[in-house]
Amino acid sequence: MNIKVLALFLLITLALPTASYAGSKSKEEGKVEWSEVPPKAQQIITEHTQGGEILKVKKEHIILMTDKGKKNKTIIYLARVKKTDGKKIWVTVDKNGELVDIEDEETDPVLEDEEDEKNKKNKKGH
Repeated sequence: MNIKVLALFLLITLALPTASYAGSKSKEEGKVEWSEVPPKAQQIITEHTQGGEILKVKKEHIILMTDKGKKNKTIIYLARVKKTDGKKIWVTVDKNGELVDIEDEETDPVLEDEEDEKNKKNKKGH
């Protein structure tokens, strides 16, 4: 009987750190609040909104390969922007505020938001 209780206690003890680690990892990457974006990155993103609205900002950890084959870890911020003409784009900057890329969401379906995909499927079904 004591072995079963000890085994259950051990399982619970092992599960708790795993769950808390998973929660902290999701906080490091994914959707972030505007206040969590470094000021230099905020400035570049704002410059490229051209009066539009920032819909969402994501944070991602990536590894860049240099010309010499060296791996550099860095953080990038992807901002989903709705411009004044209704066009949606993704503005990507690194943590230092360097512009990485600007992509038109309509021409690059890889960048479409998962929520938009679900909405499109729901509209087709109705």
